[in-house]
Amino acid sequence: MSVRDTALPTPDADALAHSGRLRAAIRAEIQAQGPIPFSRFMELALYAPGLGYYSAGSTKFGAEGDFITAPELGEVFARCVADALAPVLRDCGPAADLVELGGGSGAFAEAALKRFAELGVVPARYRILEPSADLRQRQHARLHAALPAALAARVEWLDGPPGEPWSGALFANEVVDALPTPRFTLRDGQVLEEHVALDEAGGFSTVDLPADAMLERAVRHAERTLGEPFADGYRSELLPQLPYWIQAVAGPLERGALLFVDYGYPRREYYLPERDRGTLVAHYRHRAHGDPFHLPGLQDLTAFVDFTALVEAGHFAGFDFSGYCSQASFLFGNGLQQRLDEIAAIGDDVERHRRHAEVKRLTLPGEMGERFQAMGFARGVDFDRAFDLGDLSDRL
Repeated sequence: MSVRDTALPTPDADALAHSGRLRAAIRAEIQAQGPIPFSRFMELALYAPGLGYYSAGSTKFGAEGDFITAPELGEVFARCVADALAPVLRDCGPAADLVELGGGSGAFAEAALKRFAELGVVPARYRILEPSADLRQRQHARLHAALPAALAARVEWLDGPPGEPWSGALFANEVVDALPTPRFTLRDGQVLEEHVALDEAGGFSTVDLPADAMLERAVRHAERTLGEPFADGYRSELLPQLPYWIQAVAGPLERGALLFVDYGYPRREYYLPERDRGTLVAHYRHRAHGDPFHLPGLQDLTAFVDFTALVEAGHFAGFDFSGYCSQASFLFGNGLQQRLDEIAAIGDDVERHRRHAEVKRLTLPGEMGERFQAMGFARGVDFDRAFDLGDLSDRL
């Protein structure tokens, strides 16, 4: 773990007190149980009820938050995703639902529902699985203020994944990267798991302990598919629970498609020899840094996605692989040219420039265009056509 950037902004007293309460809760669990897996620390830091980053009330998205996601830039991203998912909803019929995992500020739902209405394929229910009560309130207020009443009435919030059989589409933007991840290393060929302990001053420190059977099997599987063992001292992230997570969130989907957009690499690029400290990164006030213990509850923690593992997880859950491409290719293949034509017709020079900047941010290789990728799965519908442009599946 690298030392945090000393130039990080200092939070106010209330925020510091909030972080202190979460730090104390985590410390108490370690004192009671001994060192905890890093994945457990990450789970508490992000999702501890009322205290975790995604469970508490601080602003997370946009200029006033810690990072900007594609839907927060404007409507282009959501309208293109809606164009990609509209044929799936149409194939599934009038009872088709759309499930969004993690609704953010509600910006995606607002723009997507407007586009679905234009296309005449509004889902029967737009269901948002949102663990944060604060974000639910913000989403509800935004959608009921911005959408026609009949459209807003289709939105509902879920406490957990749909348990009953359903049809339609599931969408997740920057969700897999926030799943609490184990971190592994190797010593004398033995697989060890990174744990979080307390140092003499009561601060957080790391210690490596023997991995459980599930993590060890997952590491050995990765080594087999890579064709060589990890070097001693190599440290990275791996999600052995990913197949079970996909099954939990999407297993009851009888007919429809899954779409994931996130940042990451295929496995052979994820575990390059030079990437021997992993991909874990913390985000605080639009600054990325490497100290996961800095201000728990006030900063985001993420790890890049192994898209090869995501393919394996989709197959495990019984879905057919539809395609894999860069975000730029996905957007261009699903209506971006129409968005550009619409932007060109805007009379306001300032607004037209802003919208062009949005498209550049979404598509340029040095921005989100290549760093983010899209991956799809299907069951009983044709979703392959959404990935016709720029398919990268040979890299998996």
